[in-house]
Amino acid sequence: MKDNYNPPLNYKPMSKSHYTFNEKQVLGRAGEYISTTYSKHYAQGSIQATEFINANGLGEGFCLGNIIKYVQRYGKKGKTYDERERDLFKIIHYAVILLHELEQTEGEGKF
Repeated sequence: MKDNYNPPLNYKPMSKSHYTFNEKQVLGRAGEYISTTYSKHYAQGSIQATEFINANGLGEGFCLGNIIKYVQRYGKKGKTYDERERDLFKIIHYAVILLHELEQTEGEGKF
């Protein structure tokens, strides 16, 4: 008979995730947000405005400017949880685009 209340001596309790701030879940939710942007006005036509900006060598400044914009307005324009969360997702999205741009211009094929 298996004793579920007294585990065997080799029992190892589940270790705490090495993600202290639920990064995996947060990035998953950010990814869900990013997916929704491709069906919105950002993606009308055959190319996104951000793609055009990046293709013309202006991507870094554009992304940094948008990150700064959403950081500065955080909690001011949108007061609700959903509005503040959306601003944070926008910051993450522009950071992802900036990482992509860095990889494309200086990277070593990481992604």
